[in-house]
Amino acid sequence: METDTRTRILDAAEQLFVRHGLDATTLRMITAEAQANLAGVNYHFGSKEALIEAVFRRRLTGLNEQRIAALTAFEEAAGGAPLKPRQIVEAFFGVAIRMAADRNGGQTFMRLLGRSYTEPTEFVRTFLAEEYAEVIARFKAAFFKALPDVPQEEFLWRFHFMMGALSYAISGTEALRMLGPIDDADPEALYARLMSFLIGGLRAPLPDSVAKHIAKPARRPRAKRAA
Repeated sequence: METDTRTRILDAAEQLFVRHGLDATTLRMITAEAQANLAGVNYHFGSKEALIEAVFRRRLTGLNEQRIAALTAFEEAAGGAPLKPRQIVEAFFGVAIRMAADRNGGQTFMRLLGRSYTEPTEFVRTFLAEEYAEVIARFKAAFFKALPDVPQEEFLWRFHFMMGALSYAISGTEALRMLGPIDDADPEALYARLMSFLIGGLRAPLPDSVAKHIAKPARRPRAKRAA
């Protein structure tokens, strides 16, 4: 059965966005790759921004639904007790790593998502913030409950670093060739390595300079003397 025009456009756009970036990819490049015409893009999407949103939503919605489902399953099994940090990391990052191993579209999309984290436009930054709002809120609450000894401000930094590590890992090893040959053909090995790295960073002790800064009480303003 011939692939429909809308799907061909989405597939072509996804692949070209990974290769060239969102800004550098033109609608004409997409239509040429998809063997479609501009009228087809306008009919199905209306604009390039709407097409970008459709490319992300096609897989991101399902990814975040899987994350929420995995977290909910862990929480129900825990019966109200705090989850183990590894379980939360598995629910958020493990699901993404496994999607990145899927060569039937998941791998390409995750590389696009990783690139969008490191090269965000204002439009994409706003769009992703909206798409992630619910899932980030759920996972932050679970992490805060599981790691009460980690100050929330410090946790946000660590989550930021974890997202960066995920983005780099799923983008492929081309950028690492300066270090020597690295084989990323085994997705299970990549999963194990990244999970170990993320858990280690999440549970690392606070640096002394950070601990002192957080522990230092805020200085209260002096009360004004009556004239």
